[in-house]
Amino acid sequence: MSGLATPLDPAQDRPSRAPSCIFVIFGAGGDLTRRKLVPALHNLAIQGLLPACFALLGVDRMDFTDQAFREHLDREIREFVGGELDDTRWRELLARSHYLRGDFLQMETYQRLATRLGGLNLELDCAGNDLFYLATPPRFFGEIAPRLAQAGLTSEEGGYWRRLIIEKPFGHDLESARALNRILHECMREDQIYRIDHYLGKETVQNILAYRFANSTVEPIWNHRYIDHVQITVAESLGVENRASYYEEAGALRDMVPNHLLALLAVIAMEPPNSFGADEVRDEQSKVLRAIQPLSPEEVLTHSVRGQYGPGILPDGTRVPGYRQEPGIAADSRTETYAALRLQIDSWRWAGVPFYLRTGKRLPGRFTEIMVEYRQAPTALFRRAVKHRVSPNRLTLRIQPNEGIGLSFNAKVPGPSPRLGVVEMDFSYADYFGSRPHTGYETLLYDCMNGDATLFKRADHIEVGWEIVEPVLDVWQALPPRDFPNYAAGTWGPEAGERLLRSDGRSWRPCSLCEGG
Repeated sequence: MSGLATPLDPAQDRPSRAPSCIFVIFGAGGDLTRRKLVPALHNLAIQGLLPACFALLGVDRMDFTDQAFREHLDREIREFVGGELDDTRWRELLARSHYLRGDFLQMETYQRLATRLGGLNLELDCAGNDLFYLATPPRFFGEIAPRLAQAGLTSEEGGYWRRLIIEKPFGHDLESARALNRILHECMREDQIYRIDHYLGKETVQNILAYRFANSTVEPIWNHRYIDHVQITVAESLGVENRASYYEEAGALRDMVPNHLLALLAVIAMEPPNSFGADEVRDEQSKVLRAIQPLSPEEVLTHSVRGQYGPGILPDGTRVPGYRQEPGIAADSRTETYAALRLQIDSWRWAGVPFYLRTGKRLPGRFTEIMVEYRQAPTALFRRAVKHRVSPNRLTLRIQPNEGIGLSFNAKVPGPSPRLGVVEMDFSYADYFGSRPHTGYETLLYDCMNGDATLFKRADHIEVGWEIVEPVLDVWQALPPRDFPNYAAGTWGPEAGERLLRSDGRSWRPCSLCEGG
């Protein structure tokens, strides 16, 4: 795991610089590059983690020279670095930035790319290591990789490494995910492929394994004997924004569950690995995903919920249109903007423990968290003294925006009568360790440069994730929704989402620490 298995500088007991490489971004003129990737490189430079020999090579169709590309980056990056721009480090990074104009579908582009990389490697002595990032629409994933291989850019015969990073979505269903994996494996080995999920770059997600396995007060009660249920929530206050064409085809379930939410579930529910080696950790996560009980068509009707937001008012008083009124959305769209699932893991540790997953757009706040609710303590001792129900203990792992861990438990309220009150203990990363600029991509890019694949998804993870949601997609396709829109923008989703837990005698945890909560 990053932070546990990264190379350390013995003199200063901190991570050392990544090895020399050239970082090639396909889609260098796009939103991901300016918002996340280049700001992450800037932040790595501030931390002294970028290679001593490093170059950035952008590839796209815009007619840029090297200098024009640098000026473009200089204009675009400043609002996205997550903190103060270090002018010295930024100027150094700009000087290392280069550009190649080309069409992703033309083989001539890759021939020129090979020549350009050869020249940069000779000029900068970057050891021949190349990292290719596909910051492109997903339709290009299966087109770029074969052309890289045909140009000899995936070969490692010279003793250097070549690695490929791709963003989600990894296919749009099980069949397309398998097809994409086949294409990638024809071009390179699995250990050269890094399927990125930026949620796994969050400090809290990485810390879950440390919290569980490094604390003797946690792991002994991390099972069905003590845990009642687990909730995983990824809430977004934004609407569809400028992603209408993609979102109409995807929807909330495809967009979020096979990737982000199941990745969080796997980290929470996995067994202890033999070591923090990449394959050992990912083997255990794969076992968890394979142990999730598939939903039958009948269970889909009772264990899943979909919704679509209509017009509403956000917590700040802003009135917003419904999904069907958004630009580029069909007036009768059946695409869901909210999805919730009740899943069970068929293992000894999690027997009988439901995992509730939900995600949605235009909810009251933007937050991602995992809430673990423990079983009710025996209350016979308090039966006469306490009139109300004793609250269960809850552990909350906040992924964003305020990364940290919270724990609620019962304590006696001062006074002569034995009244109980809920006490909240809270740990914030920013308060305890100090904050530093981050986009969520720094750790992932650094790990890829070091060849640490722990926080990246393997081919089997992708396919199992689609196997889990495929029955839901099939039923939803066969039975179109009749009640869309079924929740107002600025609310916590459709009433059916509340009933999903209420039918089990439970309820969604109210968010008190999130934005807009």
